[in-house]
Amino acid sequence: MLPIFKSDFSIGKSILTLDLPKPEEDLESSDSIFSIAVENKLSKVVLVEDSLTGFLEAFKNSKSLGIELIFGLRITICNDSSIDPKTDKGESDNKVIIFAKNNKGCKLLNKIYSTAFTKGNGRLDYDVLSKLFTSDLDLVIPFYDSFIFNNTLFFKSCIPNFSFCDPKFLIERNNLPFDSLIEEKVKSYCDKNDLNYIEGKSIYYKNREDFQSYQSYKCICSRSFSSRSSTLDKPNLDHCASSEFSFESYLESCGT
Repeated sequence: MLPIFKSDFSIGKSILTLDLPKPEEDLESSDSIFSIAVENKLSKVVLVEDSLTGFLEAFKNSKSLGIELIFGLRITICNDSSIDPKTDKGESDNKVIIFAKNNKGCKLLNKIYSTAFTKGNGRLDYDVLSKLFTSDLDLVIPFYDSFIFNNTLFFKSCIPNFSFCDPKFLIERNNLPFDSLIEEKVKSYCDKNDLNYIEGKSIYYKNREDFQSYQSYKCICSRSFSSRSSTLDKPNLDHCASSEFSFESYLESCGT
């Protein structure tokens, strides 16, 4: 099972930082991905972010620690990015993860990210992505917020086009009520289209006991970016009904 970290550079999505490990006597206000990696002797860190703002810090710190960094950009894709999202109300919006395989791939991620926000209102479509995509990149379909997820649970009309690559699909099990349904759909799609899926686990905090801190942080960010009133009693947060998005849960899933 692949541990897939996200940092606080993806605002509102994680309480893990990209800081270098600190001495044990130093009291940290939050946990670091690299502290977790060193503590558990991870030779590589898979980092999936919703922006590129944390890439440089992640790259520098991973290099100083001798840890391989595998960086992925999670970005919105739709049927037609030329349409204003206010017009189609995000009817075909879904998420993909684009991983850089080398230095050229990192430069391409920057170009893809810039293209999405200068020409696509923060979104890509498959036609645009296919023109930018090369063998220096890998395309991975996340378990949550993918076209399968959105079409199944929200009856959206996301139409994928993988003619330019062979994507891999993630499967996660985090004790959410719809996990088994989405897993079944993903496996069926992969079998029909001769594609591969891999098991992963999204990690947003270190231990299960950190879930309330994570939820509080998401409530604060939700109040900042929307008009919804979010509290711990009524957080109004999607996919926030499970405390299993922790590194502790990952270790238990692996039997360690």
